[in-house]
Amino acid sequence: MNLEAGQVAVVTGAASGLGRALAESFAARGLVGVLADVEAGPLAETVAAIEATGATAIGVPTDVRFADQVDALAATTLKRFGRVDIVVNNAGIMPGMGPMWIFEENDWEWVLSVNLRGVVHGIRAFVPHLVAQGKGHVVNTASMAGVSVAPGLGPYMVTKHGVVALSEGLAADLALAGVDVGVTVVCPGGMATNITTAERNRPVDLPVSPREWDPKSVEWLIEWMSTVSGPDMAPEDAAAIVVQAIENDILHVAPNGLRSGLQQRLESLLSDLGRSYCP
Repeated sequence: MNLEAGQVAVVTGAASGLGRALAESFAARGLVGVLADVEAGPLAETVAAIEATGATAIGVPTDVRFADQVDALAATTLKRFGRVDIVVNNAGIMPGMGPMWIFEENDWEWVLSVNLRGVVHGIRAFVPHLVAQGKGHVVNTASMAGVSVAPGLGPYMVTKHGVVALSEGLAADLALAGVDVGVTVVCPGGMATNITTAERNRPVDLPVSPREWDPKSVEWLIEWMSTVSGPDMAPEDAAAIVVQAIENDILHVAPNGLRSGLQQRLESLLSDLGRSYCP
C-alpha cells in the first residue's frame, strides 16, 4: 500500500511507545491521524506535538475493552474525515509477571479485554469500511511472545498468540474476498516503552490483591528475552520497520525479534508432532 498525504490513519494506544511513534511516522508523511488511548492527558500531549509539526491529528479517548467505544471511534473518524485507510490496533497491557496460576480472574479479564478483544473490536468496527472501499491496511500489534513461549507471562502470551492467529485469519478472509486490504501483525522484541508499568491504567472495576513481580519469573524472562530479542529498540526505529511492512504488504514483521526463539519453538513442535501424530 502506498502511503499518501491525506490518507487517514487510526491508531489505538497512541499516547506512548510504538503507537505514538507510528502516529508521528504517519504524520511526517502527510497522513491525518485519529489517535486513541485510555490516557487522556498523554493523548492530548501527543496530538499537540503532532499538530505543532503542521500535521493534522485529533485525539479520541478510547478504552478498547468496550465495543461501543471502538464503534464510536470509527464513527468519529468517518464523520470528521469521511474515510479510513489504515487501522492500527496497538493498545496493549501486561498484568505483571509470575506463574500462570497466580493471576486472578480480574487479571485475565483485563488482559483479554484489551489485548485480544480490543483487536477484535477494531477489526469489526473498521474492516467493513476498508472492504467497502476496496483498499486499506490493518496493523495488529502482537509480540515475540505471540510466536514463542515466554515463562512468567501466561496471560500476556495467550493474548499475543491470539492476535497472531487473528491476523493470519483476517488476511486469509480478505484474500478470499478479493479486496486489496492488507494485514500486518507486528511481533516486536524488546522496546523502550512503558508497558511494564501498565498497572497505572488498571480499571477500577478490575482490582486484584496486592503483589510483587515474582523474582524467579523475572530471571526466566531475562533468559527468554535473550533468545528472542536484541537490546531494547527505540519505538521510532520499530515504527519505521512497520511502515515499510505496510508499504510492501508484509504479513509478519518482528522489529528487534531474533530467529532463535522461534526456531526452538518450531523444532520442538515438529519433533513432538512428528513422533506422535504426523508421520
